[in-house]
Amino acid sequence: MIKFWQLFGVLAATFAALINPLDGGAQPQPVKPVQEIEVIRVHPLFDKLVPLNVKIERIVSHRRWVEGPVWNRQEGYLLFSDIPANSIIKWQAGKGTSVFLKPSGYTGKAPFDGPEPGSNGLAYDPAGRLVSAEHGDRRIGRLEKHGKKITLVARYEGKRINSPNDLVFKSNGDLYFTDPPFGLPQSYDDPRKEIPFQGVYKYSKDGKLTLLTKDIKAPNGIAFSPDEKKLYISNADPANAVWMVFDVKADGTIENGRVLFNGTAWAKHKPGVPDGMKVDRDGRLWTTGKGGVWVIEPDGTVLGVLAVPEIPANIAFGGPAFSSVFLTAHTSVYRVESRVTGIAPG
Repeated sequence: MIKFWQLFGVLAATFAALINPLDGGAQPQPVKPVQEIEVIRVHPLFDKLVPLNVKIERIVSHRRWVEGPVWNRQEGYLLFSDIPANSIIKWQAGKGTSVFLKPSGYTGKAPFDGPEPGSNGLAYDPAGRLVSAEHGDRRIGRLEKHGKKITLVARYEGKRINSPNDLVFKSNGDLYFTDPPFGLPQSYDDPRKEIPFQGVYKYSKDGKLTLLTKDIKAPNGIAFSPDEKKLYISNADPANAVWMVFDVKADGTIENGRVLFNGTAWAKHKPGVPDGMKVDRDGRLWTTGKGGVWVIEPDGTVLGVLAVPEIPANIAFGGPAFSSVFLTAHTSVYRVESRVTGIAPG
């Protein structure tokens, strides 16, 4: 039997490109054409999800650190965060990139003293409003239809939250989000850290904030199963690189947390950690991890991995058929066409 660590040993080596960082007002840059990618097909079912000769297209390049992609299905464009540039960038086919919102995560007057002031995860609520996890301002913000941004969450029991990372909406309007310290200049050891743990929270549509768990060291990506009976959370800890799954109770809280898949064994082989994720219509988890985009069945079976040439961060389904997989990875945004359909945000 072929071991997973042997499969990862044949992944193409990650390469790094020397670039000139651009600020949030950068103009569209030339991108690399469609190219072949390394595909690890662990299970025969993967052939039904990803074409045999699948190619990857880099649609955005020359950014600084991109995260949090989300597809606007009404107007047909992608938004993503460039965290160091404190900007949300818009990409539209045939038009390239433009600045959608700046500042996106830090509105203070003094220069931010860390490397990640901007927004991270992005999501649309059921009313179609953009909601963002904001590092610099340490809050969950919502962009109103008239263009003003309001604060949804900034404190838990009177203490400032750390630096919210990723978020997902339940169909009833409740918001779930992760709150690691990665946006703080000194991360776990930052003296401004007011909460002694890293939490996962539920912010209900009636304005109540509930701590769901504080037992994950580095909660990062978050997603629901299609029936919303399961909640997936990634742990971005190299020493315990796992994807967790919880049962969702009738009141929206969670229980019975267990490991869906443990990827710690590959910590020495590829850069990256369990990070952003989305779920397709059939309940499979598409998630960034060591070496690329992993596709995992709800029972924890790994179907395959799409290798990418940069450190992977987060993904989103989009495009006219909602079958395009958009991947943010370090300085670039990539697009891969799949044979599945994702779940539309909002």
